Amino acid sequence: MIVAYGFANMLQSVAAARTTVHHTFDPGLLLRLAGHRTYLIGLCCQVAGFVLAFLARRDLPLFLVQASVAAGLGVTAVLGVVVLKWRLPAAEVALLVLLFGGITALVLSAQPAPSKGLGTAGLVALAVALGGIAVLGFFAVRLHGSPGSVALGSLAGLAFSAAAVAARPLASASSPEAFVRDPLLYLLIAHSIVGQLLLGLAMQRGSTTAAVAAMDAAGAVPAAIIGLLLLNDKIWPGREWLAAVGFLVTLAAVIGLTRYAEPQHHHAVAGERERAVVGAARGRAVPPS
Repeated sequence: MIVAYGFANMLQSVAAARTTVHHTFDPGLLLRLAGHRTYLIGLCCQVAGFVLAFLARRDLPLFLVQASVAAGLGVTAVLGVVVLKWRLPAAEVALLVLLFGGITALVLSAQPAPSKGLGTAGLVALAVALGGIAVLGFFAVRLHGSPGSVALGSLAGLAFSAAAVAARPLASASSPEAFVRDPLLYLLIAHSIVGQLLLGLAMQRGSTTAAVAAMDAAGAVPAAIIGLLLLNDKIWPGREWLAAVGFLVTLAAVIGLTRYAEPQHHHAVAGERERAVVGAARGRAVPPS
């Protein structure tokens, strides 16, 4: 799951940077992004990560799964070094080590257990949250620059967090028929689509750092709290401190890696555009035969 999300982060951000910036809450953006082969490959990686995360939520607490989703950015950083020739200073190596340590602490502290059901009140709360996120997104899309990235990224994180909350009890469905008939499935799909649209809009605002950091924080924290309070998420007795430290260290490392990756990502995209312009100019300079 972490590897799949790492590939998805890099490919989708590259595609978003190459698409015309939108200042309206237009679902057509997803269709335009789908016209990029890079985005489609990234989307396939995200779907694979989503399925693996869904299966993990059947038994594992949300504080572990959501932090692991965010940890995909560590894979993105490594891919940037290998594929896009990013530089990896000592500070970023230290962040990767912290990220690995944080996830390890969460794995050691998480006690597998089946989820409790959400009930009617939970379904209503998820439906209301969906409407609220969409309305806020309609207004947040008018913001520009880093404020827009933070606002839209945070809303995307809340949508993905709600999808994770829906997925935890849904993953324990007793049969395929019960799975298809469960309203949680359709709330999960709706929240995921809204989150995907908001993330695409956030990445277009020019600050991948702000977008991804806000999304990771907003996506991990609420789901972790709801899981512990309502969904029977468990921590091994005596390891509560290890879970808290691991969660905070993982999020801090992810935010640090985001700040490192952004300028190099934009430099790579700018370099590709410059090469394309030079190539076009050379093509025009060649006289017809």
